[in-house]
Amino acid sequence: MSDKYVVVHGATCKCRFSKDSKATDILQVKSQKKHFANDKGANKKLIATTKELGQTLQKGTFGNCLNQPLGNNQYQVCIPDFSNWSKPHDKVTLSNQGKILIEDSKATCKKGLPDCIEITKHGQIAEVGKQQMQKADRDVIKQINPLLSLEDLEDNQLLCS
Repeated sequence: MSDKYVVVHGATCKCRFSKDSKATDILQVKSQKKHFANDKGANKKLIATTKELGQTLQKGTFGNCLNQPLGNNQYQVCIPDFSNWSKPHDKVTLSNQGKILIEDSKATCKKGLPDCIEITKHGQIAEVGKQQMQKADRDVIKQINPLLSLEDLEDNQLLCS
């Protein structure tokens, strides 16, 4: 798992049976309120687990579902209903007894086939902190932003702790 991102609240999902191949929806973590990732305060992004079952998406649809034809090239509206997840990080179990989802995890919808829903964006957002600034290449920083003086930032303790 060392090179795979943990999936968090706000991850983007997509179904391969959506009539609109670009349709996505946002995963909502509802199975637990205790385990966080990604942010410095560890209090904003809940970790998604294999217990994110049922209807756990923000909009609750990927458009029209190709697995539910009505005839005349018409399809029923997709209402994703997750029944299970595959390919989680299986070495860690959280307090809700769920395994951590990683960016390669896939969900099965009760109306689709196994692994028909994939994660297109894991939901994590990069936050620059003191540690990243200390490791930054000074020459590259000066080329990107010549007006920024890292020494002044460090002297004035403007960098985040």
